[in-house]
Amino acid sequence: MIAEFHAKAIQAMANGELIGIYCRNPEKAAAITSAYPCQVYADLDEFLGNEALDIVTIATPSGAHLDAIIQAAKKGKHIICEKPLEISSERILEAEKIALENRVILGGIFNRRFNPAVEALKKAVEEQRFGIISLCEVQVKWFRDQAYYDAAAWRGTWQLDGGGALMNQSIHTIDLLIHFMGMPKRLSASIGTLTHQNIEVEDTAVAILEFENGANGVIQGSTSTWSSDGRPAEIQISGDAGAVILQDDHFKLWDFKVPQADDAGVKSGLKQEEEQALGANDPSYINYLGHQLNFENFVAAVEGTDQLLITSQEALKSVHVINAIYESARSQGKWIDLNIAE
Repeated sequence: MIAEFHAKAIQAMANGELIGIYCRNPEKAAAITSAYPCQVYADLDEFLGNEALDIVTIATPSGAHLDAIIQAAKKGKHIICEKPLEISSERILEAEKIALENRVILGGIFNRRFNPAVEALKKAVEEQRFGIISLCEVQVKWFRDQAYYDAAAWRGTWQLDGGGALMNQSIHTIDLLIHFMGMPKRLSASIGTLTHQNIEVEDTAVAILEFENGANGVIQGSTSTWSSDGRPAEIQISGDAGAVILQDDHFKLWDFKVPQADDAGVKSGLKQEEEQALGANDPSYINYLGHQLNFENFVAAVEGTDQLLITSQEALKSVHVINAIYESARSQGKWIDLNIAE
C-alpha cells in the first residue's frame, strides 16, 4: 500500500524518475509495475547496484528499516525512509551512524509536515500568538478492522510493527505536536488491546504530557473507534490569547485575541471541509501530495539547494515519545522523563 504512494509521488515530481522497485513478492511487484512501469528486481544487491539509482525510498515493515538502510548506505545510495524511521531510538541512532560513515544523506517521511495548514500553525506558535500555552491535545480516533491486521503477518507485532495505534497510525500527529510544542518533559500513559485479536500491540492508548513551559497535553490514539465516514486526526492548542483546532489538513477553529491581517485568508483557505478523513477508516484515502513535497525537499537537500526538513534527528523524536509511552504503560503509569536533546 505505502509503496504505491511512493511511486505516485515520484511520478508526480518534476525532477524525479522511478528507476526500479525491489520486491520479494512477485504478485505485489506485478501489481505496482502494471500501474508504474519500471524495472522490477527480486535481488536487492542487483537493485542497489543500478548506477542510475541515486536515492532509495524504503517502505518495508517498520522493524526492517534498519537492515535496508544499512544495505543501501553501503552501496552509496541516499535514503529516505517511511515512518517510523525505525522502531526504537537506538536503531535510529545506528541508522544515522551508518549513513554518516558512508557519506549518504538519511531522511524520514512525515508527509503531513508539508501541509500549508501546518506551516500556518507553526508560524502562529513561533510568533507567540497563543500567549501562554496551557493545553494541547492529540486525538487519532481511527478504525482498523480485524482483516487489516490479518492481511500481513508483521502487522500488530512488536518486532516489525514496533507498536500499534501509536507507532503505526498516530505517529504523524504526535510528530506534529512535537513540531509545534517541542519535546515533552515527562509523561504518564496507559495502553490496551480492546477490540482486536491475535495482535501483540495496543489498539487504544492515552498519555498525559508535561512540557518545559508548564503546558499540559494529552495524546489519545486508537484503531478501535468506528465511525461511518472516519474521524480526522486532530490537534488542539490553547493558550490565554488564542486557540486552534487542526483536523487533518484543515482548521476547525482559528481564533486569536489579537487578530492579524492574514487571519481571514487562513480561515477561508484552510477551513475544515466535509470530506473523508485522511486515512481514518481506510489507508487508501491518504493523499500522496505530502509524500511528493517530502521527496522534493529531500532531493533538494541531496542537490544542496535546500535544507533537509525531516532529518533522522527529527524522525527520532516521535519514536522516543511513543516508546516512553509504552514504557510508562508497562509500569502501570509511572512518570517517564524524556531525556533527548532538542
